[in-house]
Amino acid sequence: GDLYRTRLTHSLEVAQIGRTVARCLNLNGELVEAISLAHDLGHTPFGHAGQDALDACMKAWGGFEHNLQSLRVVDELEQRYRDFPGLNLCFETREGILKHCSKRNARQLGDVGQRFLTRTQPGLEAQVANFADEIAYNNHDVDDGLRSGLLSEAALCGVPIFRRHHEPVVRSAPGASRRVLIHETIRAMINEVVTDLVITSRRNITASRLRSTKGVRALDKPLIALSPAIAAEHTALKRYLRRHLYRHPQVIDATSRGQEMLKAVFQRFLADLNAMPREHADRARAWESERGDAGRARAVADYVAGMTDRYAFSAYRRLVDPKARLP
Repeated sequence: GDLYRTRLTHSLEVAQIGRTVARCLNLNGELVEAISLAHDLGHTPFGHAGQDALDACMKAWGGFEHNLQSLRVVDELEQRYRDFPGLNLCFETREGILKHCSKRNARQLGDVGQRFLTRTQPGLEAQVANFADEIAYNNHDVDDGLRSGLLSEAALCGVPIFRRHHEPVVRSAPGASRRVLIHETIRAMINEVVTDLVITSRRNITASRLRSTKGVRALDKPLIALSPAIAAEHTALKRYLRRHLYRHPQVIDATSRGQEMLKAVFQRFLADLNAMPREHADRARAWESERGDAGRARAVADYVAGMTDRYAFSAYRRLVDPKARLP
């Protein structure tokens, strides 16, 4: 809904955190920002549930994975230049966007997929963007969970990192509104984790005595890291959210309905290309003539994956069920 985070607002928060960490570590802040802003371009409507639905729809034609789709958007789908498809991005940006990848897909991606085959590390900026992503979604999901009423402060105080910051905030501002108290708590949580990330990573970088990105890539683990104590608390918060927010009955119900909507919309477009806008329909026909059913299906998946939640719901009501309600 409009009151909560979307992929766009999430990506902006990732970029904010990433820039801060990069600046403190004297890394390339513009590179971290580019990775952060692009990392979720391939995400489907209805979050990870939508990804699972589209993956099921595409099972016969190679499946669907949102992180790989983000790279596909900037490498193939964007049309900006006369001489080549995609955007004119450097290797390091593309590497950072591809956060994870199966070996099967990595073999088809050339240089950017190599590290998933050799089990080496990405550059430091990609590592920073990865952590910024986790810090952003952990904390803004707490905010959204509290705002929606699916989580409560009392229950969250069972999570050490939340309790440690929430109790002092409440004591110091007894007359403040609930909204302010929540914001101040989350701000303090983010500050602690980001500060720890900078201090620990700086220590790791200094101790490594490395002077090149090549050396960073050859390591068996990332240099950008949290201290063991904060990492444990960060993981505990993530587990709490998974158990009490992502698996909340209301969330499961909404995402299940979202999945069914997305599958129905996909099948409708696959059966009738004219139901899509002309440029997408033309692309589907061109790819079908080149690659058969797989080309047609991939073009439909590209179109569906690019929808927002609201647009996907609108398409479902227009094409399938005019009386449907929002999931």
